[in-house]
Amino acid sequence: MITVKVPATSANVGAGFDALGLALDLFNTVTFELSDKLVIASTDNTPVPTGTDNLVYRAACATFEFCGRPVPAMKILQENPIPMARGLGSSSACIVAGILGANALMGSPLSDREMLHLAAGIEGHPDNVAPALLGGFVASVMDEDAVYSVKKDISEQLAFAAFIPNFPLLTEKSRAVLPKELSYRSAVYNLSRAALATAAFCDGDYELLGVATKDAMHQQYRLPLIPGGEEIFSKAKELGALAVYISGAGPTIMAVVRRSDEAFFASANEWLTRAKEAGKNVGAFEVKHLLAANHGAVVQ
Repeated sequence: MITVKVPATSANVGAGFDALGLALDLFNTVTFELSDKLVIASTDNTPVPTGTDNLVYRAACATFEFCGRPVPAMKILQENPIPMARGLGSSSACIVAGILGANALMGSPLSDREMLHLAAGIEGHPDNVAPALLGGFVASVMDEDAVYSVKKDISEQLAFAAFIPNFPLLTEKSRAVLPKELSYRSAVYNLSRAALATAAFCDGDYELLGVATKDAMHQQYRLPLIPGGEEIFSKAKELGALAVYISGAGPTIMAVVRRSDEAFFASANEWLTRAKEAGKNVGAFEVKHLLAANHGAVVQ
């Protein structure tokens, strides 16, 4: 039996649309065994497709086909603590798990670069699959169907407050509200901040993240799809977050905080509890205390 653990991811990190992402210590676990028939099941009662449309299975099939091997019958068991359709990379975790599981079943013929290329091809962009596979903070680009990535470990001084709502937001809907064109001014605004965010993570100058995660490309269009999102942004900054941004396509709002700032989480929890009792939009959110996952996906 082969076991694959894949971390949650938080893409874009503000201005780095489809290019930046980081891995978090919340892991999906998938086990693979050769079998006499296809069996797919959930071990934690999370509903998952049990047929050939299952994303883990589809990614595994693509990996066998990429290697020119026939697809064998498999037993796939999934444990899914990463919430689905919440902007925390649940789809990428499935894709990476399927690729790593199939690769391991074949005796590991593929390199990390080949698996990243395959994962990005399935997902369509590398911002989630790259940190899911590699861990840490990752800057990635796709050029002529090839993926180029640079990974940097994230300091243990940082923690991440994921404000996760009890409602989903499909990526298709979140992308549909984005403008078809951007002004030159907006493009420069985002390019400069994405570059600054990358430099800040590489240099460890996290005080720059408040400026570096500002965005003129997608967040202002997506926030109206997240009831309570603007209040989360405002409150997280008020409580001392280093940076606040929409995680991936949303609806999760991510705050970057200092690991030593336990008061942030206590105050955020108290505020959300009061909001829930008052029936406010932000009452639909819970805050989850996460750390960076610098090692990425692992096969056991």
